[in-house]
Amino acid sequence: MGSSEGIQAAATVYRNLLKAVRKHIGKEEQKAQFSDFIKQEFRNSSSGQQSMDPSFIQQKIKLAHDYTFLLNSVHHHKDLLFSYNIAVDRSDEMKKILGKSAASVGLQLPDVYQP
Repeated sequence: MGSSEGIQAAATVYRNLLKAVRKHIGKEEQKAQFSDFIKQEFRNSSSGQQSMDPSFIQQKIKLAHDYTFLLNSVHHHKDLLFSYNIAVDRSDEMKKILGKSAASVGLQLPDVYQP
C-alpha cells in the first residue's frame, strides 16, 4: 500500500469513526470525550508517523475500522430487536418512519388531533 493510499484509507476510517460516534453515542458536552480521544489518537499517529512502525499504524487503523463496524452493528441490532418486539407499542416508531418517508419526497405529515 502506497503512502497516499494509506493516508486516504486512514482519513476515510477517521471520518467514518467520528460519524458513527456522533450518531450513536452523541454530540453532547458530557460525551465529547469520545470524539476528543479519537481525534487525539489519530493526531498522535499521523504526527509521529516517521518514528512509528507502519504495521503498528495499520493495526490502529484496522482497530478503528472494526470499532466503527461494531458501533454501527450494535445499534442496528438494537433497532431490529426493538422493531421485532410485539409487546411494545410501536405507533411512535411508525410515525417517525412515515415522517421520514414523507420527508424524503418533500412532503410533511399533518399533526393528528388527539383529544
